[in-house]
Amino acid sequence: MPFDRRDFFGLCLGGATTLVLGCTGEGDDEGDADACPELAGGELLATIAFVDRAQAVVGVIEGVGLDGRLALDLATVDADTLITANDDFFIRTVQPDGLDPNLAWTIRIGGLVESEVELDLAALAAMPQVTRVVLLECSGNGSARAFGLISAAEWSGVLLSTVLERVAILPEAIAVSIAGFDQHSQPSEHSIPGCSWVVRFAELAAAGAMLATHMNGELLPANHGAPVRLILPGWYGCCNPKWVDTIRLVDAGEPATAQMLEFAIRTHQTAAHELAADYAPGTMQQAAMPVRIEQWRVDGELIYRIVGILWGGSELTEALAIRFDGGEPIPVELCRPPTTNDTWTLWSYLWRPSEVGEYEITMVIEDPAIPTLRLDAGFYARQVMIPTL
Repeated sequence: MPFDRRDFFGLCLGGATTLVLGCTGEGDDEGDADACPELAGGELLATIAFVDRAQAVVGVIEGVGLDGRLALDLATVDADTLITANDDFFIRTVQPDGLDPNLAWTIRIGGLVESEVELDLAALAAMPQVTRVVLLECSGNGSARAFGLISAAEWSGVLLSTVLERVAILPEAIAVSIAGFDQHSQPSEHSIPGCSWVVRFAELAAAGAMLATHMNGELLPANHGAPVRLILPGWYGCCNPKWVDTIRLVDAGEPATAQMLEFAIRTHQTAAHELAADYAPGTMQQAAMPVRIEQWRVDGELIYRIVGILWGGSELTEALAIRFDGGEPIPVELCRPPTTNDTWTLWSYLWRPSEVGEYEITMVIEDPAIPTLRLDAGFYARQVMIPTL
């Protein structure tokens, strides 16, 4: 039951042995970055921090092991930083201290196969390589870290379908269990170890899953899964195990992993199901939020420019609107029409508040056909204090 790599969407030739995934054709290079235009003749006076940003720690690693965190400062996201630098990319779990980086790394492929196979890093490097820009968001992203557990990077590695061609899969197998090394000396205050997720064949094919060995052109950093991590485009970060060392082919009776149980609700499951086969794909639904509010003076008038991001979902949309204190939705301007759901798109809105004080800002997708559970629940709501008019 071999995988057919033709099932993986968006393959574009990027050299003799490298494929670039999710290509959008001409006019999609770095020179066309989707910068939000500045206000002509205006003067940027200040950037107004969101209330949650003032209370959260961003840009600094806190905690250890499973509780090690690094939040991206979303106020820094603009056309020049849509690809997040490795040092700034969010961290949900730092490298386990039980992992010895000096030991030779192998990935064992077993389960419902005719015979097990072990692959080392040299074997992975010899396979056709792929590159793709993909955004990841922690399913637990929230106001406690100013929503900074989200970032985008260029990942390079091998399609999981290519790796699975190395084994003969038994007919009863329906899914793949991918697990990573997760042994920490200090117990977590919030999570249990067990970095693993089970994904059905069709879901892997639809996403274009890869085993990544490089991040932004460099070898994977320690805290981002070195030497190998799963990249499952469009799925929450908890479904993308780091430090991958085990792949198993499984059938419909495979139990849900500890990580699937822990993050069931955060990945929009109806319950913490006992069987992995009962889980829906852990995909990010369409979402958006403001990341920066700029105070400008234009022709003697104070204007506040709100800059934000749009990401997630499986369909391209421009039906994005903003609301203040739960009022009527007002369409915003996308700085460039989205060409992919793999990463984020910038948007902006020119705002003239009616009075000083605190406002709540929420976003809405004005298309009932697009699922937006978190937006509907006000999950990404942000508060800002406007000091002067």
